[in-house]
Amino acid sequence: MSARRGPLWVVVPAYNEESGMAATLTALASQTDTDFTLAVVDNASTDATAALVRRFAGTAPFPVHVVREEERGTGAAVDTGFRYAIARGAALLVRTDADCLPAADWIAAARAEFGRGTELACGRSVPRRDERPSLAERYLLPGVVRATALYGRCRSAHRHPRYRAPYVLCHGHNIAVTAELYVRCGGTPRTPLEGPPEDVALLNRAREHSDRIARAEDMVVYASLRRLRAWGARRTLLWCWDRRYRPADLKEVHVR
Repeated sequence: MSARRGPLWVVVPAYNEESGMAATLTALASQTDTDFTLAVVDNASTDATAALVRRFAGTAPFPVHVVREEERGTGAAVDTGFRYAIARGAALLVRTDADCLPAADWIAAARAEFGRGTELACGRSVPRRDERPSLAERYLLPGVVRATALYGRCRSAHRHPRYRAPYVLCHGHNIAVTAELYVRCGGTPRTPLEGPPEDVALLNRAREHSDRIARAEDMVVYASLRRLRAWGARRTLLWCWDRRYRPADLKEVHVR
């Protein structure tokens, strides 16, 4: 069987998301294509996140696994989830986060990317509509993010000859990758949340091993504005830019 036609798994890292994750699970259950398995990685939560997911599993239109990862950090949680899925036969891997709402055709769009031969697809991030984004949050912030991505393409560190594909704008909460490329490139680095961005690191690792990397505008995820509203635009952008802002109390990186 072609890797692009094999079993698809969705991986969602979660830390203390009991109060808000039901919306994410509902969005996944509402996909036009539900031919996938869901793995939620409970990243050492101290609330009832895992219990919430297990209750959801009873009525979900797809198999649901809850995986426990004690090592804190999105990188560790994502790597554990992807490798757990691969060990159980996953050929296609898609990730979002526990405060995000994938569009109804998100899985279908990811599968279409794989069908075109893409090995790593980086989807589009849009502010969550249910959080009532302001005009600035809806239009200005995404524009600034895209501008920083253009800067990323020009950075010498991202233009080394070892890279086989151009740098593209990448959001950790909206990535699709083949299991074969994930293993081949070494996967997501298990960095702490306050460490280097694990999504950019995975992208750059993949770029060393594949020229089939694409920006997938049809893969849409509605992302939460809670970090932006807690920290403000300047600190949020500096955080996303190689963690050039870090809160004095590292507990604050877990915005809830």
